[in-house]
Amino acid sequence: MHCPFCQHPDTRVIDSRVSDDGATIRRRRVCEACGERFSTQETIELKLPLIIKSDGRREAFDARKLRASFDRALQKRPVSEEQIESSVRAVVHHLRMTAERELPSRRVGDFVMAELRKLDHVAYVRFASVYRAFQDVADFREELDRLESDASAEGQLPLLDEDAEPSPRKGKR
Repeated sequence: MHCPFCQHPDTRVIDSRVSDDGATIRRRRVCEACGERFSTQETIELKLPLIIKSDGRREAFDARKLRASFDRALQKRPVSEEQIESSVRAVVHHLRMTAERELPSRRVGDFVMAELRKLDHVAYVRFASVYRAFQDVADFREELDRLESDASAEGQLPLLDEDAEPSPRKGKR
């Protein structure tokens, strides 16, 4: 590896550490010529499938778009960064495991919905309302009923508090 300071072609690894998730290796290096130290990260590069959009276009998978989708759905929700990162990694893992060269964007959306359903039901409904293009309140109600009847909902905040009165709005819009 070339030194980023003096461009000398020979650097030496003085320490290597595997990341917590085992997906990357951090290497501490020293330049043989100038003595400067720097770190590098080594990751596995696996080819992810091309995503086939609903209009037929094909584009490379973009992990930033995936993360942005999670961030939008989970905005102001009580979910930690570690949980979000874990879910993003799970979706990427699903994509790798499909072993397909091309994948419809709908499948990616299904993977995201499955992860959001585990993380936070409000975020799940937010994402589903856009992803499934809910047309009216009945579509929301149907999805909420499906979630409430799901026995795996333990440990999450209720979607609707049946006992609470709706709070009056403060101020005008």
